[in-house]
Amino acid sequence: MTQIPLTRVLADRQKAEGIRAAVRAVRLPDGGRRKLAGCEDAELFHDFICDPAVSNSIYTLPKPVTLASTKAFIERHVDEQARGEGLLMLDIDESGAVTGYHDFQFWPDWSACELGGAVRPDRQSKGEGRKGAALAFDWLFEIIGVDLICETAALDNIRTARLLERLGFVEKGVIESELTGGGTRPSRYWEMSKTAWQTIKNQQRDLAHRAHSND
Repeated sequence: MTQIPLTRVLADRQKAEGIRAAVRAVRLPDGGRRKLAGCEDAELFHDFICDPAVSNSIYTLPKPVTLASTKAFIERHVDEQARGEGLLMLDIDESGAVTGYHDFQFWPDWSACELGGAVRPDRQSKGEGRKGAALAFDWLFEIIGVDLICETAALDNIRTARLLERLGFVEKGVIESELTGGGTRPSRYWEMSKTAWQTIKNQQRDLAHRAHSND
């Protein structure tokens, strides 16, 4: 198994503890369309990830997908938030069903994180992925305080690879990812630094300004 992040710059103690504190402090409004997952959500989340179209290509999800393994997955993230090292968020529609999830793993000592997740197939390809990802990156860099975001994807996950390339992530090669049920699988691996993300945003702002000036 390959340990990530590949790029490792040791954060000072104050920086690392600040990230842990920010993760512990995350709260979402009651009754909103996004919530922190709790054990009471195990059945709804299980109904979402038991769809092979959602879970088959995601190595971090429990395998096999059972109600018990889903509850354990949620419990692990609750424990991780208490340590300042992880978060699990669920997107909920008007009927109360899960339409997507966001899985954050943090390495405060490296000032780094990995963001994973999935969207229900009927909600994919609607142009929301890039906008949502950009908002998440801003939040991770500016509010949580990390300096590096890592991303992985299955070798045949072309949709995710194209999204990451459009966002400006730099592919670093293929790594061996540890599967929750044991064993490993090869994964493509990308990174984005806070400095690189700010440069990309500045370039996009300049292009938008020039386009507006030419109208």
